[in-house]
Amino acid sequence: MAQTVEVKVPDIGDFTDVPVIEVLVKAGDTVKAEDSLVTLESDKATMDVPSPSAGIVKDVKVKLGDKVSEGSVIVTLEAAAGNGAKTASPAQAAAPAATVASAPATRSATASAAATSPVPSAPAQRKTEAPTTPAAAAQSIEVKVPDIGDFKDVPVIEVLVKAGDTVKAEDSLVTLESEKATMDVPSPSAGVIKEVKVKLGDKVSEGNVIVVLEASAARASAAPAQAAAATATPAPAPPQSPSSSVSPDRKAPSASSDAAPQVDSETFRKAHASPSVRAFARELGVDLSRVKGSGPKNRVLREDVQKYVKDAMTAAASSSAATSSAGGAALGLLPWPQVDFAKFGPVEAKPLSRIKKISGANLHRNWVMIPHVTNHDDADITDLEALRVTLNKENEKTGIKVTMLAFLIKVCVSALKKFPEFNASLDGDNLIYKQYYHIGFAADTPNGLMVPVVKNADQKGVLAIAKEMGELSAKAREGKLGPVDMQGGCFSISSLGGIGGTYFTPIINAPEVAILGVCRSSMRPVWDGKQFAPRLILPLSLSWDHRVIDGAAAARFNSYLIALLGDMRRTLL
Repeated sequence: MAQTVEVKVPDIGDFTDVPVIEVLVKAGDTVKAEDSLVTLESDKATMDVPSPSAGIVKDVKVKLGDKVSEGSVIVTLEAAAGNGAKTASPAQAAAPAATVASAPATRSATASAAATSPVPSAPAQRKTEAPTTPAAAAQSIEVKVPDIGDFKDVPVIEVLVKAGDTVKAEDSLVTLESEKATMDVPSPSAGVIKEVKVKLGDKVSEGNVIVVLEASAARASAAPAQAAAATATPAPAPPQSPSSSVSPDRKAPSASSDAAPQVDSETFRKAHASPSVRAFARELGVDLSRVKGSGPKNRVLREDVQKYVKDAMTAAASSSAATSSAGGAALGLLPWPQVDFAKFGPVEAKPLSRIKKISGANLHRNWVMIPHVTNHDDADITDLEALRVTLNKENEKTGIKVTMLAFLIKVCVSALKKFPEFNASLDGDNLIYKQYYHIGFAADTPNGLMVPVVKNADQKGVLAIAKEMGELSAKAREGKLGPVDMQGGCFSISSLGGIGGTYFTPIINAPEVAILGVCRSSMRPVWDGKQFAPRLILPLSLSWDHRVIDGAAAARFNSYLIALLGDMRRTLL
């Protein structure tokens, strides 16, 4: 007789409110014992929660983005009586593996994560033994293999450091892999590697010393509480592991993720890679299933991901030159001129930033593939500027600074509602009309141009938009924008108002079909029917995709924008 089992989040150490980053099943799916049901990921850990028994998924209690804690029900499973299933407690539903970085030094105990192999075994607290004697100066710490459950003689498949290397707390030292699990062992403290006790191919068990670390006194005194927890991700042979924790020193992705290739979550999950490599690939938007591994058993290494990205960028950068060797097969272009500039005078070569390399290829594609047309117009914003100044005075104590761009985002939403073809994207022979309003705005950063997106701008007032823009702009300047901050845009605005200029042709950000360019406003004499009066005029440049939009629609769109900017009360109509 079938029996209903509630599968719950297992013991995940000190972590609470852990986001669900993948839901791997749906109601009606048939699963086997140990099949992964959902993937959870905090800033320190990644884990799959497996099915405790074979059966049929009756109900999925969580969705992508939900936050769960130990004991939260994730799935209701109808298991056959023959499986001996029973209500899964947090301990019984322990994830096969979890990526867990070491706890901060201020904690009194090591943060731990559940990690069980597909064979039934209770999850064990992960900890790494370390010297408990505080040091007056530098102190040597023996970093040992933590509790790894029932696994013994686990092969070392990657040694990530060497003697003399300086490491930060939670930096990965080695990667271990059994038949069922993959784990990184992190450093419990910042310091210098004095000696590496293992080499590639060695087999280790719990308690084996892998590295001798010289840690500073400030960090070493907390070593017992900081002993490194192992990092593990499920890896059924061939390994299947979700993405893992992100190292804190890593920069956010540098280009609009809308332009990045789509990653197949299923093939990404099945890729043979360690947790640190998986996190690295996720940040760059690289589908691991496309990367050829050079490690043992065709394992994908960090160097393989770097080579894949480099090859892709090189191919994009050289594409126009490559067409020449084929007689201009793609566009019939002449080869790019090869010039020895040093013959004419002193030169200095500086590499392009990572953002410029990636965004440059996207801009080139957009300019070549989209038939751009740009309409230029002027908007009278005299009254609107007076309102902006008043709002800033009223909200001076809140710290919210209202810019003209915040008003522009609001009026663009109204225009997109009136002219829905501007809020669309081409998909083959179909035109996809979007029922949401996410507006991107170009942010100038020291590393290059980035386009954060204000989500659901139709549901926010000007003050809320201004506040969110300020937060996104700060993240962009600090290099902390994540993929989610730059995804889903419907329409973009590129403003040069703080710099200058009159008109320009902004390049459409595919797959969008239009973009608004804005320059610096200026006082001009405008005839009011009786006399010339000084009015504040804002130059507008609307670029649009002629495959989707025609000239008359573009002219009406601009005229409507101008009317709204002249009288914001019209946005209420």
